[in-house]
Amino acid sequence: MTTTPEAGTASDAGPIRPRIAPLPVRQWPRAMHAALAALTPPRPRHPVPEKGADRPKGLNALGVLARYPELTHAFNVFNGHLLFATALSIRQRELVVLRIAAVRESTYEWRQHVWIARNEAGLTDEEIAGVAQGPLTDALSGAERALLRAVDELIADARIADTTWRELSEVLDERQLMDVVFSVGAYDTIAMAFRTFGVVLDDDLKA
Repeated sequence: MTTTPEAGTASDAGPIRPRIAPLPVRQWPRAMHAALAALTPPRPRHPVPEKGADRPKGLNALGVLARYPELTHAFNVFNGHLLFATALSIRQRELVVLRIAAVRESTYEWRQHVWIARNEAGLTDEEIAGVAQGPLTDALSGAERALLRAVDELIADARIADTTWRELSEVLDERQLMDVVFSVGAYDTIAMAFRTFGVVLDDDLKA
């Protein structure tokens, strides 16, 4: 069983002081705006949030990434596919990301995607808690528990076990299975970055 990054100690609110300070928006280089535009894939399958939408802005994370817009641009092309062009459903995508955040104890990633899971993927609080509990939870379907198990196996062994692969293959096609693997790789990287750089929670993620 995995606890959420919210539970347990005072430090679960995330770091107090960043290792890399975020740039204020007014100091972002012009290349950062192009890097953000790269998040929108040419042919999105899922809705792309409108500019100014009422959702967490992620300004502390983006402010850190603004210090290296070339890297951010390259990564956002990839991440834009995983967010908006993935063959997975939005619900499946968020189950994957939340499980990574729980296993890696990435408070920032967890808080961001709890909001998305509730407001854009339709997950209930019980289901979100079930993601933190892990593949043995009773809050999710058998196929969704297999998805959580795949995340755990990829993080632990860099490979989905044969039994889990067979179970997922009954409900996911080849492209969806590929998106699972690449989503885990990408969001595990994001968790590493947030934790290592000491990205501090924004006020709109503290509620």
